[in-house]
Amino acid sequence: MININKVKTYPLKTRHSKVKSADFAKPPVRGASFERFHKSLPNILKAKDIHAIVNAIVTAKRNKKSIIFMAGAHVIKCGLNPVLIELIKKKAITCICLNGAGVIHDFELAFQGSTSEDVAENLKEGRFGMGKETAEFINNAVKEGVGEGMGLGSSVAKKIVETKLPHKNLSLIFNAYKYKVPVCVFVGIGTDIIHQHPSFNAGFTAEGSLRDFYLLVENIADLNNGGVVLNFGSAVILPEVFLKALNLARNLGSKVKDFTAANFDMIYHYRPSQNVCMRPVISGGNGYYIIGHHEIMLPWLAQALIEKI
Repeated sequence: MININKVKTYPLKTRHSKVKSADFAKPPVRGASFERFHKSLPNILKAKDIHAIVNAIVTAKRNKKSIIFMAGAHVIKCGLNPVLIELIKKKAITCICLNGAGVIHDFELAFQGSTSEDVAENLKEGRFGMGKETAEFINNAVKEGVGEGMGLGSSVAKKIVETKLPHKNLSLIFNAYKYKVPVCVFVGIGTDIIHQHPSFNAGFTAEGSLRDFYLLVENIADLNNGGVVLNFGSAVILPEVFLKALNLARNLGSKVKDFTAANFDMIYHYRPSQNVCMRPVISGGNGYYIIGHHEIMLPWLAQALIEKI
């Protein structure tokens, strides 16, 4: 039978406590500025991580390190291009990576100021993805640009610049080209609506995407010792591409360690967790995973950056 009177105790003050009152949130104040609100967050858990990510980007910008922004197409569909364009202007993004759907939505915004069809409704009659202008513009831009030796992203960007699209100032790709920020596009054949059209050329698309892969490798080399890579909402393609591009950069002699990697998504995904936040920084650096809706988290992150830069 146990003797409860023999339990061993110790003075509480000798124990390490992970939560301290100095890290607590500040109480809300009516009419507070965003900066005051941001500083009022507790220095605990994910709020602490957001502070760390913001500081890492600010430091990377100051030291002219790579700040690579990877995004799934949903980020563009959420109406966040103006936010990203402002970060491009402020040089808080040095390289953009998109999937094929990101290019599609970006073009449609530049073309008509709207995007995102009703997939379920149009699928009934085989009309899903059959918009004429989207396919013809992007597929022809890729043929022309890649045929001239360009990558996929720069091919579409150049075509948008040369064409009088009425809303091109809304285009992320157009503004990236304007401010000399490379756009790398990675396509899975058969995943995008424009692959259904006779104007699609798989050879040019693959070649252009491969050139963008090599361009990403060059930008990844500049992550070493203080760069930042952010992934918003790509659960498969971009995390996989990033891991291989990082490996190739290291294989070719670049150290690429001691950088910050952060994934933002609405739910937890295995692949971004492993390929963005964990495996790449095992040899040095920090990885963070923030869960939240893009239409909230990206403006929040961007405003925090603008306050500091």
